[in-house]
Amino acid sequence: MTQAAARPLRVAMVGYAFMGRAHSQGWRVAPRFFDLPCDPVMQVLVGRSPERSAEAARQLGWAEVETDWRRVVERDDIDLVDICTPGDTHAEIATAALEAGKHVLVEKPMANTLAEAEQMAAAAAAAAQRGVLSMVGFTYRRVPAVSLARQLVAEGRIGEVRQVRCQYLQDWLADENTPGSWRTDKAKAGSGALGDIGAHIVDLTHFITGQRLAGVSGRLDTLVGERPVAESFAGLSGRGGADRVPVTVDDTAMFIGELAGGAPAIFEATRFAWGRKNAIRIEVNGSAGSLAFDFEDMNVLNYYDAREPARTGGFRRILVTEADHPYVEGWWPPGHGLGYEHGFVHQAVDLVRAVAAGEQPTPSFEEGLAVQRVLDAVERSAGRRSEYTEIPEHGRADEVAAPAATGQDVPAAAGQN
Repeated sequence: MTQAAARPLRVAMVGYAFMGRAHSQGWRVAPRFFDLPCDPVMQVLVGRSPERSAEAARQLGWAEVETDWRRVVERDDIDLVDICTPGDTHAEIATAALEAGKHVLVEKPMANTLAEAEQMAAAAAAAAQRGVLSMVGFTYRRVPAVSLARQLVAEGRIGEVRQVRCQYLQDWLADENTPGSWRTDKAKAGSGALGDIGAHIVDLTHFITGQRLAGVSGRLDTLVGERPVAESFAGLSGRGGADRVPVTVDDTAMFIGELAGGAPAIFEATRFAWGRKNAIRIEVNGSAGSLAFDFEDMNVLNYYDAREPARTGGFRRILVTEADHPYVEGWWPPGHGLGYEHGFVHQAVDLVRAVAAGEQPTPSFEEGLAVQRVLDAVERSAGRRSEYTEIPEHGRADEVAAPAATGQDVPAAAGQN
C-alpha cells in the first residue's frame, strides 16, 4: 500500500449496534488483507449516548466520538459517512451527507418508504455529478459463492433463466416472549421481515440473474400482535419485562413475482422458522442447469449441468475457497472457509477502490431504489388481497441483458496484501 498513507479515506460511522459492529470489522480488516489505493481511517463513531458511544469506539477501534451526526457531516476531516442506524433516519442523514460532499454507505433496506428511496436516489445522482459516490450495503452479494453464481449465470452456464425460488428463514422472533424492538416498530423499521430480510433475497435475485422483478403478488402476516417491552438486549433478542408493546410490522412475507425476462420467482421471508438461524436460500433453474446456495453452508455453491449424461449427472458441490474464486485470493489456503464478517471486509474493499477510482460502487442507490420498488409493490399487493401489482420501471422486456461476468462488484479475484 505505497499510496495508502498519503491518501487516507476518513470515515465517520453513525450507529454502533449489530450492523455498526459488522461494518467496523470491515473497515478495520480490509487494509490489512487487501491492497488498497487509500487507507480507510476509522475517524469518528456517532451515537446518542456519550458514555456508551465512547465504550463502543474503544472496543471497535474508532478514534473519537460525536453525538450529533449533523456536526460530523459538516466536518472537513470526514470523507465518507457510513450509516448503520434504523431505517427511519437513512434518508435524512444520507441526503445531508451527499449534499455536504461526503461519500455515503447506507445499510439496507435503503429507506423505509419508496418516497424516501426516490429522494435518496435523486440526491445520489446529483452528488455523482460532483464526484460524490454512494452505495447500499447489500453485503450478501459479496459472499464468494454468491458472486460466483452471478458469474456462472453471466457465462451462460445454466442457459436461459427459467425459474427462481428464494427463502430467508430465521427464528429469533419465533418465541412470542422475545421482546419488541425497533425492528418490530413500523415507524422506525418501515416493515418487518419484508424489509429486514426480504430485501436481501430480492437484491440477490436481481444481482445473480441480472434481471429485476417486473411485478409481484404478496401476502404479509403479523403472527404475534404484541411483545414484552425490552429491558435489555443481546444481539437481536433480549430480556423483556411485564409490560407489552404492539407489533406494527409483518412477521412473515410471502410473494410470487415475475422477472423482466418473464421467468417466475417465489419468495419467503420469515423470522418464525424454528431451527433456521440465517438460512438464505436461492435456487436458479435455467434451460441448461441449476445453481443453489444456502448461507448456512456459505462456502459452497451447488451447480447442476443438465448437459452431462444422466448416468453421471447430479449436483456438483463447489467449495468456493480457491484463489481464483471472487475475493478469496486475499484470504486463506483452499478449504479454509470464510464467515459472515468477511462480506463486510469485501464491502469495504470494493467501496474504497471505487472511491479512489472515481467510479460508481455497486449496489448503487439506484439499485437500492429498485429493491424498494419491489418492497412497496408487495405491500400494496398484500393490502389488496394479493392482487398482482406491476412495477412499471422494471417492466418486462423481450430481451434482458445478462450481467457482466466481471466488474468491480464481482472481481475475478481480489488482491492480496
